[in-house]
Amino acid sequence: MRILFIRHGDPDYERDTLTEKGHREAKLLAEKLKQEKIDYIYCSPLGRAKHTCQYTAKALGMEKDVVIKDWLQEFDTPFTLPTGEWRPHVWDMRPSFWTKNEKMYDQKGWSDHGFFANANVAESYQTLTNAFDELLGKHGYVRDGRIYRAERANTDTVAFFCHFGLEGMLLSHLCNLSPIVFTHHFVALPSSVTTLYSEEREKGIVTFRCCALGDTSHLYAGNEPISFAARFCEIYDSNDRHE
Repeated sequence: MRILFIRHGDPDYERDTLTEKGHREAKLLAEKLKQEKIDYIYCSPLGRAKHTCQYTAKALGMEKDVVIKDWLQEFDTPFTLPTGEWRPHVWDMRPSFWTKNEKMYDQKGWSDHGFFANANVAESYQTLTNAFDELLGKHGYVRDGRIYRAERANTDTVAFFCHFGLEGMLLSHLCNLSPIVFTHHFVALPSSVTTLYSEEREKGIVTFRCCALGDTSHLYAGNEPISFAARFCEIYDSNDRHE
């Protein structure tokens, strides 16, 4: 099985749609993906993801095949740190805080903090990953501890049109890593494509391996600059995003 995680194009968050640039990105993405064999398309219910998906679905002749899944919407779990500082997402903490906390690096213990518990972060993560695993099970791969059992091995391609935070949570689950470490060290920019393949090196035992994370080659090919959304300032003394 091949899994594609596709982030929406450059967002207009206020209107929950795409900017003009986002529409250009989505069109270039569709040009790239129409050459691919995609068997199933799942999409977030949020406008910016649906509007991105529409271009690709039309290019593939799959408009009627897109399945909306509510759990694919952005992983929004605001919380308040012990310092009293409010943070909007688990992937948005200052490095001076989270890197000093060893539990943040633990696949199981990362959520073992009072400030996460008060915001039901662990429960939200579990609900999300359970829904994802239930869907993978329907496609033939059943979660069993840190691996998947291939009950119906296949070479299908399943595409998910979603959001950066959501994608990071699911990738951390597939790769058995702390989502805090993963989402603070990796980013998928708007309209990017992340690709994973199943690997069944032992009969019936499967892990998923990422061969491309946040691919934006379609933008380079179309002479479209990459978007800054989800990144922070490259140097502190700049006017780019600090928060």
